[in-house]
Amino acid sequence: MLQSINKVIKVMIASDVALLTGFGFIVPIFAIFITQRITVGDIGEAAKVAGFAMAIYWGVKSIFMIPFGKYLDKNHGEKDDLYFVIIGNILAAVAVFGYIFSSLSWHIYVLQGLYSLGMAMNIPGWTAIFTRHIDKGKEAFEWSTRSTFIGIGAAASGALGGIVAAKFGFNILFIGVGIFVLISAFLPFLIYKDIYPKDRTLPRTPKAKGLQEPHLPKG
Repeated sequence: MLQSINKVIKVMIASDVALLTGFGFIVPIFAIFITQRITVGDIGEAAKVAGFAMAIYWGVKSIFMIPFGKYLDKNHGEKDDLYFVIIGNILAAVAVFGYIFSSLSWHIYVLQGLYSLGMAMNIPGWTAIFTRHIDKGKEAFEWSTRSTFIGIGAAASGALGGIVAAKFGFNILFIGVGIFVLISAFLPFLIYKDIYPKDRTLPRTPKAKGLQEPHLPKG
């Protein structure tokens, strides 16, 4: 059944799965990381830092996502959508690698802001491309496919995140997550030639072979 999904949708799903699976390794142990590396055992202070970090993430994303979306809608073509996905994911990867060198609470806040800015770029660009290229008549199936694979990735990474951190340390964990996120940033280059350089009034219709139909918190 997955063979019926066109190339663009497959790549966009793979990119989102790599991104969210990577961050799935971090989510369960982020508060522990803050306790051990930032606040050095002060659980109360760690809870405060984690709370402010979450507030920064949602605040920055909420401020920038609508303006970014309006900008992408006004611009012609899909190239800018693709660039937003790539640059956004790279910013998220930089934030992850930055955790390795963080030792103060404001380091976490700055990195969370960077990560949030990346997601504010990723989400409008990703959804715009996915919406235009989704196969007609398979909308529910392809959105469900994305959600299913993200769920599988999140389940696996959530279970393994703590194990990896305990066995190899936070630095190795963040390096691995950073690689996942970088993969999510470079996968969209596989569909660069399939993206429209100029605006279209109608959603993209994939090339048909005979009579057969051919093709991302977020948070």
